[in-house]
Amino acid sequence: MKIHIITVLPELLESPFSHSILKRAIQKNLVEVQIHNLRDYSTNKHKSVDDYAFGGGAGMVMMPEPIVNCLEHLQQSNTFDEIIYMSPDGEPLKQPLANQLSTLQNIVILCGHYKGIDERIRAHFVTREISIGDYVLSGGELGAAVVCDAVIRLLPGVLSDETSALTDSFQDNLLAPPVYTRPADFRGFKVPEVLLSGNAALIDKWRHEQAVSRTKERRPGLLKE
Repeated sequence: MKIHIITVLPELLESPFSHSILKRAIQKNLVEVQIHNLRDYSTNKHKSVDDYAFGGGAGMVMMPEPIVNCLEHLQQSNTFDEIIYMSPDGEPLKQPLANQLSTLQNIVILCGHYKGIDERIRAHFVTREISIGDYVLSGGELGAAVVCDAVIRLLPGVLSDETSALTDSFQDNLLAPPVYTRPADFRGFKVPEVLLSGNAALIDKWRHEQAVSRTKERRPGLLKE
């Protein structure tokens, strides 16, 4: 899989891809992540990528020309399955969407800044808009990193135990059940006996019941979905 991220602040994305699972996935050539500085595609001498909004109002708007210049440059050697814009009014990032994106081969993630991007880019170039929550960040970089983490961990070979991702919260519209590790008795707080029984069928049944109960208590809306 190849992921291209277009940003005005590439430094913000250095850390997420330099550690842990994402770093190992890149080192194992399971995913290629390329970060593109939008200012490199600006044609003015100041390398600016924003301008005042038509009609007035506070805040600057990202200009269409640098974005299109970057996309057209990338399209010379790539065919993209999706051109994604990180936006607070986009489609909410949920596990089924992460699953779907993990099956793609080549995507672009465009990070907005300021008051956002010129609407003509959204209307004519972007194929999908994604939000990581109902709030506004200073830019799309952190959202892009979240999308990448959610997607890359699903790629075959990234996790040492591939079944781990299949039992995560939201995979079956349920929250994950409680988990325990050693010691079995910690300061008088004991692990449920069923988990120590060695009976796989009973353990699976208990875990499913716990997942349903926890979902009903904390996120009942998931059961309706």
